[in-house]
Amino acid sequence: MIRTRFAPSPTGFLHLGSARTALYNWAYAKRHGGVFLLRVEDTDLERSTQASVQAIFDAMQWLGLDYQEGPFFQMKRLDRYKEVGEQLLASGHAYYDYCSKEELEAMREAQLARGEKPRYDRRWRDSKETPPAGRTPVLRFKNPLHGDVTWNDLVKGPITVSNDELDDLVIIRGDGVPTYNFGVVVDDIDMAMTHVIRGDDHVNNTPRQINLYHALGAGIPHFAHIPMILGHDGQRLSKRHGAVNVMQYRDEGYLPDAMVNYLARLGWSHGDEEVFSREQLVEWFDLEHVSKSPARWDPEKLKWINGEYLKKVPDAELVARLASEKPELMKTIAAEMDPLAMTAAGRAKYHTLADHEQFLAAMAMPAPSIDPAVAGHLNEEGREVLRAVIPKLASVDPWAAPAISAKLKETVAERKVKMPAVMMPFRVALTGLAQTPAIDAIAAALHKNVALGRLERAASD
Repeated sequence: MIRTRFAPSPTGFLHLGSARTALYNWAYAKRHGGVFLLRVEDTDLERSTQASVQAIFDAMQWLGLDYQEGPFFQMKRLDRYKEVGEQLLASGHAYYDYCSKEELEAMREAQLARGEKPRYDRRWRDSKETPPAGRTPVLRFKNPLHGDVTWNDLVKGPITVSNDELDDLVIIRGDGVPTYNFGVVVDDIDMAMTHVIRGDDHVNNTPRQINLYHALGAGIPHFAHIPMILGHDGQRLSKRHGAVNVMQYRDEGYLPDAMVNYLARLGWSHGDEEVFSREQLVEWFDLEHVSKSPARWDPEKLKWINGEYLKKVPDAELVARLASEKPELMKTIAAEMDPLAMTAAGRAKYHTLADHEQFLAAMAMPAPSIDPAVAGHLNEEGREVLRAVIPKLASVDPWAAPAISAKLKETVAERKVKMPAVMMPFRVALTGLAQTPAIDAIAAALHKNVALGRLERAASD
């Protein structure tokens, strides 16, 4: 059975790149009827926080990436890492290194002065010296001195690294906490991982880990390294390109299914399909079609995809969501209009849930804030148009868009003017804007007394 995992470090919010890694592991396991698990790699004691752990849980829940096993925490497995470290020590695959920080720094400086690549010189690898009194050692892995490490990466293809390029890495620090490369190997063996799908910043770790697998007599999982996500300028995605925190997109009104769709498409493709369901993703996802090249984050594309998903959300659901999340705002909105009708009227403007909220809030302002750039539509001529329109609209019953539109057209015909001469003052008086979706629908969504009151105020100003 295929088993995949997502193994973030809780040192901050969940980055978009990490979310995509989680998604690919989730989709691959789902497609093959396998198991997807969550492991929290919390061995960075200085930077790991409970708030960051919760941020991981919240983001996974929001994205709908359910895991069948976990969460597992590395700091609760220290006895297991110690046990495996002792196993390597007993089999001759590890040794204690008693170098002090000062000795390691002097070693590094001397190597740099000679033009050499700085690395541990293995001085304690086969040493017979008596360990210095009172000094706590680290445990190092005896990396093979000769030969190559080769694996067939499921994204990048065959990769070979010479053991000459690898040093004897520390596997357990002096405080008993494992290093990344050791902890991840022990965990992936114990948790029977068949596929390790992760960012390609881990490619350099893979040969070290494969040597550890060999030393432990364990089978090696399949590796798939996903290229990173870049900003529009070709640089690594960071805050300067906009939000990189998954949950900030939730707060800005993006839908989780839209984010899943966009993240999936960001480095993987199924033909020319741009918008697809979660179920289709699970049915189609494979590693063969993950791109070998970095993907570029495009916030406009995400917004477009979100807009496509938002079109499928019923008006009533949008209103109910806003009422649940912002009850006080909804009271203000309901006092001025029919929220359901105004939601339908403004559909063309929505790309996010925030757009919906902002549109209704703007339409609910009792005295619309009029942009000076469009105030000219309410000059004396415009106010005269409004004074002609108001009595016609006062007679409209029931208050509905077709009847409102008919009265506006009647005014145009009577005054022998072009449509904008009537519609622009009308639009600006009601909304403060020069451009809106269908203004008759917006007018009908406002309570009749509210619409007439706005027109009267604008006509008398």
